[in-house]
Amino acid sequence: MEDAGARPHVSVGEEVTLIGAIGIDQAQIEQLEELVAEPGVEKLVPISKPYKLASRQIAHGGESTLEIAGRRIGGGVFATIAGPCTVESREQTLSTARIMQDVGVQFFRGGAYKPRTSPYSFQGLGRDGLKILAEAKAETGLPIVTELMDVRDVEAVAEVADIIQVGARNMQNYPLLTEIGRSGVAALVKRGLSATLEELLMAAEYILKEGNPNVLLCERGIRTYETATRFTLDIAAIPVLKEQTHLPVVVDPSHAAGRRDLVLPLSMAAAAAGADGIIVETHPEPEKAVCDGPQQIRASEFGDYLRQVEAAAALAGRVPAPVAV
Repeated sequence: MEDAGARPHVSVGEEVTLIGAIGIDQAQIEQLEELVAEPGVEKLVPISKPYKLASRQIAHGGESTLEIAGRRIGGGVFATIAGPCTVESREQTLSTARIMQDVGVQFFRGGAYKPRTSPYSFQGLGRDGLKILAEAKAETGLPIVTELMDVRDVEAVAEVADIIQVGARNMQNYPLLTEIGRSGVAALVKRGLSATLEELLMAAEYILKEGNPNVLLCERGIRTYETATRFTLDIAAIPVLKEQTHLPVVVDPSHAAGRRDLVLPLSMAAAAAGADGIIVETHPEPEKAVCDGPQQIRASEFGDYLRQVEAAAALAGRVPAPVAV
């Protein structure tokens, strides 16, 4: 493959090893066809999709199970990512993290950097927010999910985050995606406000091609003509993505709904439709939240909420993610 100018990508399964040839043209494909005669080569399978590494074909037609910081997600395992929209203070963040640990959440989310529509709105605590998230991780053991917005902050965020979140507005920030791929830290890529599912998969491809296999896809609602909710949650995206990719698919019901009372039914719908997890916002006192208070579940009520969502996930054959010891 290397002699033909291709970059090999090895995917080892229990019974079959796939070696993907990345970055080749038609002439190189014809040259690689000679490999079929080599010992140990069963067949040559062309992948017609523009996204090669994200394609379901490269994972033997199955689903990937990712293990991140001792937590599993995908392949029938349902994981919950929960925490406040933004890190506001040490007490607010740590108290929420303790509750999330107690109720069985697998990952703790919190924004140190916040993309806001208005440049005058709260933009996050930045490096100070990362320090608070690191303290929450040290105390509770919960892996951290936090957003990265700027390539200049890759190193600082990578030191704290177990999963780097790519926001909807940065889904097609290709230099940022490339740097996240090179960081080696797992990534959660949110679907853009008006992005197609193929565009979402191509965004994931930017990270995968850098040798980083731990990528989660996130449906968070798309912009339509409807104004009753903040965005329109595309439930159909879950089974469609399951047909096209081996990557785990999670759903963000908080940003889709924009209303606390709709988060539970949207979460249950996503779980029953076969999602591999949810990323949801919660706050000790939502009415006092600096941003997105109306869509955040009260932390003291999160346990009851989560049990109902897990029951819906069980209907789709998903089980809560165990914690590896």
